[in-house]
Amino acid sequence: MFLSTATSRQRSVGRAQRGITLIGLLAWAFVICVVALIGMKVTPAVLEYQTITRMVNKAASEGGSTVAEIRAAYDRAAQIEYGVEAIKSSGDLDITKENEKIVIRFAYDKEIELIDPVYLVIKFEGQSK
Repeated sequence: MFLSTATSRQRSVGRAQRGITLIGLLAWAFVICVVALIGMKVTPAVLEYQTITRMVNKAASEGGSTVAEIRAAYDRAAQIEYGVEAIKSSGDLDITKENEKIVIRFAYDKEIELIDPVYLVIKFEGQSK
């Protein structure tokens, strides 16, 4: 009887001592920090892409009927919006007319420095709706 009580105590102590080790905690902290760093660096580029898409859609719908008028409408929107530096209207916008509808296409690469020798390159492309 004494032997079975000691064995059951050892089993309950073994079950209670579960958890994360210091090395496991440090590994998870490292993974979370890397994900947070990448997220903080990529978020402005994604927001800039969304702003450019919105500006291109507005220029296509309200910009005018000629290429010069559409480029001027995009330039006006770029002066109003803060932080749009990835594309310029002069060489980066491909303006065409398809099925009596103006379509503006754009494509650019964004290079983001993560840590000095490590860079992340994101290729953005889009078109007006």
